[in-house]
Amino acid sequence: MSENPIEENAILYEHHRITIDPGQIPLRIDRFLFNRIENVSRNKIQNAARAGNILVNDKPVKPNHKIKPDDVVSVVLSHPPRNVEIFPEEIPLQIVYEDKDVIVVNKQAGMVVHPAHANYTGTLLNALSAHFAKNNRAEVENGFGYLVHRIDKDTSGLLLVAKNELAQSVLARQFFEHTVKRLYNAMVWGDFEEDDGTINGNIGRHPKDRRKMTVFPNGEYGREAITEFKILERFGYVSLVECRLETGRTHQIRAHFQYIDHPLFNDEKYGGNLILKGTTFTKYKQFVQNCFKIMPRQSLHARSLGFIHPSTGNAMFFDSDLPADFQELVEKWKSYTNQR
Repeated sequence: MSENPIEENAILYEHHRITIDPGQIPLRIDRFLFNRIENVSRNKIQNAARAGNILVNDKPVKPNHKIKPDDVVSVVLSHPPRNVEIFPEEIPLQIVYEDKDVIVVNKQAGMVVHPAHANYTGTLLNALSAHFAKNNRAEVENGFGYLVHRIDKDTSGLLLVAKNELAQSVLARQFFEHTVKRLYNAMVWGDFEEDDGTINGNIGRHPKDRRKMTVFPNGEYGREAITEFKILERFGYVSLVECRLETGRTHQIRAHFQYIDHPLFNDEKYGGNLILKGTTFTKYKQFVQNCFKIMPRQSLHARSLGFIHPSTGNAMFFDSDLPADFQELVEKWKSYTNQR
């Protein structure tokens, strides 16, 4: 029996592909997977089956389906956050939408999504725990919600969280199959000859700095990553772009634009916090430094989010305005360009 676990979207999804031994006796698929996959509950397996996330020979099956020799089993499971206790914290949240299955939040820059090393408090899940304690606590099985994707600490914008494991399983497959529609706005260094384009390059951990991602253009390492972009406004030395993700790798937009020599404005981790384009005049340098102060983070905003509701099957779409710091940055560059 062979098994090939593949991590998807950092730690959020895991894809197991298992070929059943020739000598395997008939056995219920939920019992087989419960014994085969480590640290997974029977309930999570059954929810995955209800969501259509368990396939035998490329066909979705129910939990009571019996496997046979040489069957090929494919499973998409969602991972919980790391095993840390989530304490409720009264942190303001901008809730865009909420029902019994999902909640959509417009996350502020500077907020970590879930507790991890050096960030055990002040996270989105801490804030959601307090919110759910006061509002419809019974709808949330674990008390703080189930992540289906993430955005970086200093990236602002829309984030979708499930309120039960079944909803998480349904949404997990949408993210795994890249059917969720996501648009981002970014300010990047430099101008472009074209009005739109596609960045295609595998992304994986940087071999010398594990906190960063890097592009492996020959496809030897990393995971496939595709970012489509179009130019919204040109300011000579920087450009406002719209990005559409075909895949959802960690730091995908940030690593991809660094790879094509257009790093995000003020993205310290990927080199965008230096004055990369423009003149040598002192006044220009001071202008850019003032822009860095206006938006002391990477210039990236998760603007829109579209998905199929996990229980109703309705298409859902949400859009958000640029936050105040990003808007001020755009206006400052627009004014500078007009004065030139």
